[in-house]
Amino acid sequence: MSLIRNKVFEQVRGEILSCSLMPGMELREANLAKRFGVSKSPIRDALQKLEFEGLVEIEPRRGHRVRPISLKDAQDILELRAILDAGAVRLIVEVCTDEELKELDRFREMKSCCSKADFAAYNREFHTYLAKLSKNNRLAEECQRVMEFYDRICIVSLTALTNGVTFGEPLADHCDIIDALQARNASKAARLARKHVEKSRGQVMRALESRAIIA
Repeated sequence: MSLIRNKVFEQVRGEILSCSLMPGMELREANLAKRFGVSKSPIRDALQKLEFEGLVEIEPRRGHRVRPISLKDAQDILELRAILDAGAVRLIVEVCTDEELKELDRFREMKSCCSKADFAAYNREFHTYLAKLSKNNRLAEECQRVMEFYDRICIVSLTALTNGVTFGEPLADHCDIIDALQARNASKAARLARKHVEKSRGQVMRALESRAIIA
């Protein structure tokens, strides 16, 4: 039974973070139970855990819904990202071998016609990999958690953009960070990491302010 409960929780959580279940969407226990072929009990457990994580909220007299994205929460996540990324790259220069730094070259390219979800996955993998290279387990765990929440913000903000979305600029930023790391220039890498997040902050916040699903 615990395996079923965990599977339901992970599935619903993943759909919220990937915006398959959009912010503000109503979550009915009966509908979810029918969809997963389970009783309401594991659904109720999953929703309680997701409420604890801040991904689901209870609406008075209506039940549960996917928690809308708060502009303040988005701002906090971006600030935390800047702190974690800058700290990670400084550690990487100190603890990584040349061979480990060379492995970063695989992030210099991404699919030429990637979707918003593809880009979010690539971006998450790059930043969580940097955190792992720091060899600080606590930092790596927190970075992974923050990037999961950032995915939701990223996808919603990209969806809000009316002009064609291209990913050349963030890819170029990643390449510059990789260059600085491979040159073992910790201060430059940290500066570039902060600048990269600051650019994201401006774009993301402008996009989020135009969305009706933002709290």
